[in-house]
Amino acid sequence: MTEEVVVVFTAKSIEQILAEGGTSSWRLDRNHARQCDYAVCTRNAHADWVEGAEPHHTAFMIGKVSGVAPSGDNGRFLVQFSEYAKISIPDAWKGGRNPVSYSSLADLGIDPTQLDWQPMPQGPSGSARLPAAPEGPAPSGGTSRGLTMAEAKAGLALTFGVRPEAIEITIRG
Repeated sequence: MTEEVVVVFTAKSIEQILAEGGTSSWRLDRNHARQCDYAVCTRNAHADWVEGAEPHHTAFMIGKVSGVAPSGDNGRFLVQFSEYAKISIPDAWKGGRNPVSYSSLADLGIDPTQLDWQPMPQGPSGSARLPAAPEGPAPSGGTSRGLTMAEAKAGLALTFGVRPEAIEITIRG
């Protein structure tokens, strides 16, 4: 691994980041990001949909990078965390047009040995409770018509306490 850390400029709340398993929907070089031991989330308080209350440009969360996975079919990625810690470092975001940058812990003034690391929350135990499929004829040869994408997103949104538009589903066949 490297001394370099990935730094993101996000409007998402800590709760949303925890629900997603890390910080998501980033266009980044996957190989570069997964070489980093840590990802630092900094607040974009000027977004129309900002979810967190931290001051603009403040680093508010750090995660230990456990992987970098696709977060949809649009070339964006989820930087997954194995552990996280809340931090408060004013003016940590140094700007730039791209909301993803790279820095070092030293440049950000972060000593990871001094942080209160917490394990990432696990997904809900048991299966997600999805809404029942509407009544209607079953496909030929079957007994159930399955779920639509909208129904699956609505059910997952209820399970994780997020908006349906925050849910991205990838189907691999």
